[in-house]
Amino acid sequence: MAIIHRTTLSPTKLELLADWLPLRPWYRGTGDVSRLARAGGFRLDDPEGEVGIEFMVVSDASGDGPVAYLVPLTYRGAPLDGSGEGLVGTLEHGVLGKRWVYDGVHDLVLVEQLLALLAGHATAQAQSESDTPDPTVEVRAGSAGVPAPLAGPGKVTDTADSTLVGVGLAGEPGPLFDLTLSRVLRPGSAADGALGQVLAGWTALDGSDARGVFAFLSDAGR
Repeated sequence: MAIIHRTTLSPTKLELLADWLPLRPWYRGTGDVSRLARAGGFRLDDPEGEVGIEFMVVSDASGDGPVAYLVPLTYRGAPLDGSGEGLVGTLEHGVLGKRWVYDGVHDLVLVEQLLALLAGHATAQAQSESDTPDPTVEVRAGSAGVPAPLAGPGKVTDTADSTLVGVGLAGEPGPLFDLTLSRVLRPGSAADGALGQVLAGWTALDGSDARGVFAFLSDAGR
């Protein structure tokens, strides 16, 4: 169970993202990070209780139009071996001390728990409350269902609006599926042809509620 501490962070999460976010290939803004704001998200639990897992939505008003980005993050008490390229930065947590913050697509713990969520073996948790499921996060299985057991992450590829993570079946060679995370969130219906997908909401810059696909699983190459 993730425990949410009411404490200070230095730097804050938005301050930490200010240097990292504009360097992403899916970033649409002008670099004016003063226009970033938190806009929603949810959490997943690490079964080992060691890694914080958050799917954070960040809104940006600096470009031609408002954009909402999905930023999956993991929080660790020590550096993650072999994932230097996924490091967002470090922050000082008022209770837990120094935390290493990673882009979660490079962290096996986040990928495995997202796959567990898609397969119906994990429950989305409220972003800011301890031990509180978030019933607004919806998981939809396609007609073929979500295969299991799945294993990842494999190759991570950024596109203009998403990140693809190669996923395979445990014990079998090669990635057979693409786990796609929608970095640029758009309101609307579920992705076509998905084996499984996660839909959730966020708050648009005008204060209205928006909802769309956060992540989905598909056959590799689709």
